[in-house]
Amino acid sequence: MAAWAASGCMALTGREDGPPLGPPARLVAGVRSTCESIARASGVEIDGLALLGERAAIAGLTRHGERSCGEATRLLRAADGWIAATLVREDDIAAVPAWLETEQIRDVWPLVTQAVAQRQVAPLVERARLLGLPVAALGCDTGGITARPSGTTRTTDIADAMVVDLSALWAGPLCGHILQLAGARLIKVESTGRPDGARRGPGAFFDLMNGGKESVALDFADDEQLDALRRLVAAADVVIEASRPRALENLGLRPADHHVWVSITGYGRGSDGVAFGDDGAVAGGLVVEDERGPCFCADAIADPLTGLVAADLAFAALGRGNAELIDVPLAGVAARFAGPTLHVDDRVDVAPPTARRMPAAAPELGADTDRVLAEL
Repeated sequence: MAAWAASGCMALTGREDGPPLGPPARLVAGVRSTCESIARASGVEIDGLALLGERAAIAGLTRHGERSCGEATRLLRAADGWIAATLVREDDIAAVPAWLETEQIRDVWPLVTQAVAQRQVAPLVERARLLGLPVAALGCDTGGITARPSGTTRTTDIADAMVVDLSALWAGPLCGHILQLAGARLIKVESTGRPDGARRGPGAFFDLMNGGKESVALDFADDEQLDALRRLVAAADVVIEASRPRALENLGLRPADHHVWVSITGYGRGSDGVAFGDDGAVAGGLVVEDERGPCFCADAIADPLTGLVAADLAFAALGRGNAELIDVPLAGVAARFAGPTLHVDDRVDVAPPTARRMPAAAPELGADTDRVLAEL
């Protein structure tokens, strides 16, 4: 409990009008164990608990109980249980009338809250999945993390590894950031038409996740640039991605017998379900509870946990010399750390979240494209 309070995570957990809450029973020990495994494999020492609160520290976020720290996700009581819904993208908000079979709306959350309260969880989630909405039932997914060997790696030394990071936002970039701290060369690849959405957020957080990486920007609709992307991926020792397998296959990208291929998904590579860090945590049951019901645990916690776990698995695969397809679902990772809410001792001193500072800013979009491609 002292570690939880000192990390800054406790300040992010609980209701606005109530005291901060303790962690799920397995969370603190699980984070420590993962970070110890990373340290043994790579020599990189990470304060995993403090890392969970870095985005909130930079963005000035705090706890809101049934609303996420970033306020894009809400825990909603349905007729027979609880769901979490994330409405952050314009397309998600536009799909709400189709999801709830209502007319167009202006003030979305009051209507969603009222409509969800009158319906059952299963059809709410099923219809949302059909529409590509990030909606999850509390504790609905406890699916595991899988690693399937496919060959041997070209290197077992992380310092010799080239990592191509096709992911965005938090989980994948954090995984790459940790590999970079261990000495790997990190090349961040973005679509010119759809760059990493984290570029639109706090610049200090984007720098923290991507500072020191090389930036390649390509037009995936251009045949010549798509061919360059394929050659770059083929040259990589480790690939990190967070896309649906079908989308990458349509680009001609798939794991090879020398890759450590880290695939970050919402619910696993066999599912089309979409998830973000807060609703993915709820799906895995990673919440805290008080007498009024469930609350969000910290800030989008499934994202940084997944980044930590993915890095740990990548280090392990390289250490064994195994090329592996590593499937790391947000919901499955969250389930690994879930548990009953621990009681808080009133004497615990609760610290605010903090964030490290990166010595270098992240590069501008595509700053290293020509040089990196010239090496192929």
